[in-house]
Parts: sequence; structure tokens; C-alpha cells
Amino acid sequence: MGEQFKVLIPWLPRETIRATMPLSFQMNYPQTTCIIDCAESAMQRATNHDSRSDTFSQYKSRNTVKYLVAVAPNGLIMFISDAYAGRSSDKFITMDSGFLDYLRAGDEVMADRGFTIRDLLDERRVSLNIPAFTYRRNQLTNEETTRTRRVANVRIHVERAIQRLKVFKILSQTVPISMAPKLDNILTICAGLVNLKSPLIRVPREV
Repeated sequence: MGEQFKVLIPWLPRETIRATMPLSFQMNYPQTTCIIDCAESAMQRATNHDSRSDTFSQYKSRNTVKYLVAVAPNGLIMFISDAYAGRSSDKFITMDSGFLDYLRAGDEVMADRGFTIRDLLDERRVSLNIPAFTYRRNQLTNEETTRTRRVANVRIHVERAIQRLKVFKILSQTVPISMAPKLDNILTICAGLVNLKSPLIRVPREV
């Protein structure tokens, strides 16, 4: 069934992304193609020690599965990866999932500072927009603080899309081990159903 739902998760053409871009992006980040983040769902502990180790997430301090979500500025889910073991890094999932194949030169990806993927994007002449961080400094400059706040304000759209995914109990509760082989299809179906809901962001139409 997952294959049939993939049509509900389209990678929008650049022209469509621009035409449906909310004002908050138009004003500050008009070149944005998508906002990405990784979400995690709790996973039942495996009896095999190696499997438990693979799925243990240091961030969540429990066994999880992890998946990458890419959302257009208008809130539409354009990409959802397969499920990965919880210990997988954001960079590895970004590189391995096939997400990069959708990007074109001149695109701009917005992400959290934990996505150390600038080198992967530079190879494709794609820009990365992440919040500023204090590296060997005590605090951010005023300009960096303002930019970080603006990024956070628009990044909330991918977080809201993930919240919609978590409405489905299979992703909000602990996933049984028996469901692991079906999880990739489940993610696709859930993302497709989310896209059938009313838009996350309403773009005013020109009169």
C-alpha cells in the first residue's frame, strides 16, 4: 500500500514552491526549497543485544527508530525517509536516504544546527541555512541572534508537520518489534495522509 501513497508526497517544482511560499519566507528566506528535520519514535527493545545497541538513541535515552522529513515552505511534506536505527546520525540519514537526489543547484535547505551536512550540499551547489551557534565564543552577535530567531520562527513548520505525523498512534506510541519490517510503508502512508489534511499554512490568494 505504501507505493500507492507515494503520489501524495510530491517533490514540488521550484516554481510551485515560490508561488505558494508564505509571507514569512518571502520576506526573509525567499530561496528556501525545504525545511528538514529528523523525528524519532519509540521502539520496543529487541532481545538481540546488537539490535538494542543499534536502536538506542542517546538523544532520547531509549530505543527508537529515526526518520528524515522534508517540508516545503507551505507545509507540505515533500519527502519522508525509510526508518533508521535510533543511533543513526542526521548526516548519515540525509546522505543514505535518497533525499539529496531531489536537490538542484541553487536550492536552499533550512535545518537545525545539528545537521552537519554543509559539505554534502556544497557538492551539489545547494545552500544550507541553519541557526548560528557559539563556537569558541561566549555569545552570538546581535545580527546572529536576530537571524537565529528568524530561522526558528519559520522552522516551526517542519515541527508542526512532524506533530501531525505523531497523531497516528503507531508513531506516537512504542512501535512493536513485529511491525519493524512494515515501518517504511507505514511512514509513507502516514505522510500521505497528513498531506490530505487541510494545509498547515494558508497562503493568501491574490485578488
